[in-house]
Amino acid sequence: MWGSRAQQSGPDRGGACLLAAFLLCFSLLHAQDYTPSQTPPPTSNTSPKSRGLAQKELCGKTKFQGKIYGGQIAKAERWPWQASLIFRGRHICGAVLIDTTWVLSAAHCFKRSLTPSDYRILLGYNQLSKPSNYSRQMTLNKIILHEDYSKLSRLEKNIVLIQLHHPVIYSTHIFPVCVPDSTTKVSPNNLCWISGWGMLSADKFLQAPFPLLDAEVSLIDEEECTTFFQTPEVSITEYDVIKDDVLCAGDLTNQKSFCRGDSGGPLVCILNSFWYVVGLANWNGACLEPIHSPNIFTKVSYFSDWIKQKKANTPAADVSSAPLEEIASSLRGWGNYSAGITLKPRISTTLLSSQALLLQSIWLRIL
Repeated sequence: MWGSRAQQSGPDRGGACLLAAFLLCFSLLHAQDYTPSQTPPPTSNTSPKSRGLAQKELCGKTKFQGKIYGGQIAKAERWPWQASLIFRGRHICGAVLIDTTWVLSAAHCFKRSLTPSDYRILLGYNQLSKPSNYSRQMTLNKIILHEDYSKLSRLEKNIVLIQLHHPVIYSTHIFPVCVPDSTTKVSPNNLCWISGWGMLSADKFLQAPFPLLDAEVSLIDEEECTTFFQTPEVSITEYDVIKDDVLCAGDLTNQKSFCRGDSGGPLVCILNSFWYVVGLANWNGACLEPIHSPNIFTKVSYFSDWIKQKKANTPAADVSSAPLEEIASSLRGWGNYSAGITLKPRISTTLLSSQALLLQSIWLRIL
């Protein structure tokens, strides 16, 4: 069901005072600078002694609180932490804002280059081809891959921390999500959502104006998740697909899944009225109908201490030598490289019953 939680003011009796009050409320609602009135408390599933980033910083609030109703196209300001990772003018991955100068994404999104100037982060976008007055195009100062991430085995430690040159100004369109601490546990009954600008399916590109899409998904426990990635030729003990640093989520009933171009994007769950980034889109089977397996996400709580350590030990960007902030660009879409090469999806044709499906048709090349 399509729905929006935004409220509109109706006509009043008139008068200058009431009109002024209305205009003041309207301007505050859409102000460039935005600060919620409260900070997130420790989650009920978190040890009372634990202390995470989310308890020290404002995060995880949007104009759309409570139940978010159904359609595929996300309303503007629904996910103000959603970011697009751009490589030489082309959207390649999702990302998520966690602080004024820090963004999380998947490490495998940087397989093309580790040069910060090759990339941009887009914030405050709802439609990639139609930037608003709130949209910002940010340059990167530093790319911090997890030390144990390997390009040869991209299933594990698939996380990257991105430092921006310039801090963002919070608004209802740009605002960070909360980061869970290492002890945070999320119940399968929690409300969780995925979002991104990726492909609609393995052979269908998102069309202009390239709107942000979202879908509600359910968390799946490790034991159940493992069964989706077994074949008769291999046992759980011989090939452990679901590691401690990932989690499983999806909606096989309604065929909801992330796809190519969604990698690194957020899986967010609401805890005590605050949105937390529980996972980052990591890998899945090819997104062809029917979808047979859930999505695998990098478990953010597993890397909570790593995130805090890297942020604390990384010097702030030297703004004096940083490039000037750029005008928010309007992207032309999936089919355009800066060099004019047409992007085509790569799909495995391996038989479903073979062990090779597990290793090859798992779509590690989602980008």
